[in-house]
Amino acid sequence: MNKLTDASASNLPRSQRTVGFSTACGIVIANIIGTGVFTSLGFQLTDIQAGFPLLMLWIIGGIAALCGALCYGELSAALPRSGGEYHFLSEIYHPAIGFMAGFVSATVGFAAPIALAAMAFGKYFHGVFNFGSPVALSFALVWIVALFHFGNLRLGSTFQNVWTIVKLLLIATLIGAGFIVEPKQPISFLPATGDTTPIFSGAFAVSLVYVMYSYSGWNASSYIISEVKQPERNVPRSLLVGTLIVIAAYVLLNGVFLATTPESEMRNQLEVGLIAGKHIFGENGGRFVGAVICLGLVSAISSMTWIGPRVTMSMGEDHWLLRFLGRKNPQGVPANAVILQLLIVNLLLLTGSFQGVVEYIQFALLLCSLLTVVGVIVLRATRPNISRPYRVWFYPIPPLIFAVITIWMMIYLLRSQTVESMAGIVTALVGFLLYFCAGKRVSHRQ
Repeated sequence: MNKLTDASASNLPRSQRTVGFSTACGIVIANIIGTGVFTSLGFQLTDIQAGFPLLMLWIIGGIAALCGALCYGELSAALPRSGGEYHFLSEIYHPAIGFMAGFVSATVGFAAPIALAAMAFGKYFHGVFNFGSPVALSFALVWIVALFHFGNLRLGSTFQNVWTIVKLLLIATLIGAGFIVEPKQPISFLPATGDTTPIFSGAFAVSLVYVMYSYSGWNASSYIISEVKQPERNVPRSLLVGTLIVIAAYVLLNGVFLATTPESEMRNQLEVGLIAGKHIFGENGGRFVGAVICLGLVSAISSMTWIGPRVTMSMGEDHWLLRFLGRKNPQGVPANAVILQLLIVNLLLLTGSFQGVVEYIQFALLLCSLLTVVGVIVLRATRPNISRPYRVWFYPIPPLIFAVITIWMMIYLLRSQTVESMAGIVTALVGFLLYFCAGKRVSHRQ
């Protein structure tokens, strides 16, 4: 197995690094905040009704995401090259394991969330403006966003920053209005007798899976390390700050939903944001919240359209059979990888099944994240002398917390959604086996 030189990415010309700390942080925030926070509460209310356990879902999910972000931060600083799990797992375990993770990322890891966000955008946009077909709107959005990212990287940075700022301002407005509106629902967020029972139940673990889907993206800036200025410093900081901002926003937003809207109206409903909006802003609240979600989804789709092809590009750089995916256009954009992801997104949009796509991707993504976070412990044992400009705080507590929470979720997910979880496992196995057909890795030694 060929190892990267520790400084290989850091020696890239300064002109090729166009992403600063604020943009990297914005990518993390934009990539996390998507459809999940506006859709999952209704399903959690099916089995859990008490305020404290419901907020604990988002707090525990946030803690897991934060622990994962800290671990990815160390790996990003120690192994500075774009590619995310593909690069990390190749270096820590074996290229076949990394290829498996890259295959999952390339086929469903980014394409599926983009498709889900586009489906939601089509429905919300049609509901707000009563214009166009939701399906046609979904296709139009992913193509328009992709065209932006075929341009130069500075244009992509500007586009990403503008939409992220707009989204955060609108979410802050929604939270602020929720605290003001009266009357409040009779729900308490303080722990009460019996609240520990649902927290340690199978229903809580399954609900936590949907919460983690809402938090997915906390590792976003680790995928574009080679384009970040001072990656040893800015990537870990962007992962930490971006994740903390989202935890606060998620806990407050769900608290507002529960405090302003009757549980019975949100239970088993997908459009909890629209329902809560009516109680916060009146009859036109649904349109306002729908517009908020539409704007946020544009930012999320933009972020994932930017990051996903960088994983595929790294695979193309390493394997001769996929070398066409590693080619860049004159602006430095991996155009072929962008086109491949766009085609997969379009195929997923044709299925028209939001719930089916969500259930399919979870197990495989959790597996890749688990292997990566545990890889912090493995790498410290196997390569103790590698340069680590950033180290996980309070090691080894964060990787252990993440591992325990993730394994707990995976067990209950496999038991409750067996068919979908097995489909995810099969996808990962296909990627693992495909490695042996994709040709030898190319050495990155200078």
